[in-house]
Amino acid sequence: MSTSGNPPEDLLAQLGIELDAELFELALTHRSYAYEHGGIPTNERLEFLGDSILGQAVTVMLYREYPTLEEGELAKRRASLVSSAALAEIARQNDIGSYVRLGRGETRTGGRDKASILADTVEAIIGAVYLDRGGDAATAFVLRMIDPLLTDPDRFGASMDPKTSLQESAARHGKSAPAYSISESGPDHSKVFVATVTVGDVTATGEGTSKKHAEMAAALEAWALLDGVAAKSSTSAK
Repeated sequence: MSTSGNPPEDLLAQLGIELDAELFELALTHRSYAYEHGGIPTNERLEFLGDSILGQAVTVMLYREYPTLEEGELAKRRASLVSSAALAEIARQNDIGSYVRLGRGETRTGGRDKASILADTVEAIIGAVYLDRGGDAATAFVLRMIDPLLTDPDRFGASMDPKTSLQESAARHGKSAPAYSISESGPDHSKVFVATVTVGDVTATGEGTSKKHAEMAAALEAWALLDGVAAKSSTSAK
């Protein structure tokens, strides 16, 4: 069962898949939960597998659906669809965060809405579908999950220039200009940068091997959150 108390069967129905119960539970098990429960297996191996399945499914789809696009443009579109921000958006649309098995610390610090945790969980579920149902079912699942992203006309522009897209979105929604801060960790030869960007009441983080990449990752996540919040507000006002 998930730590939120919601039965995972509800999530299976939401995702439109059938899956072995133990494998599905593993796909939802974050390392923080495993650490607090005697070092039980985590979803990291499934995440590794799912990442590969996701990349292949999206690559083949783009190659077939966009026969006139050059390699560079295809690569940019693929990056936008398999990014942590895109996968986190998919997770939020399906309320996956409510079902992730998290440790107490991650739960207290908002882990159920962290883009990295949500994205990793989506990849783990893809890996589980592949193992339990096969390649065709996994590919169909991936394409069904990314379909709402493909119909978003702003998706690819935001992925290619996320900082500019975020600034434009902030202005469009009457928010203050994005404000960035950077922290770093690790040895000089292998530093990891974490960027935090704040736009009004929206805050997002991103990681990268350079300050630029970290800021771009944070901007893309903030753009997805800001436009998602704006879209919900617009819908509720109707």
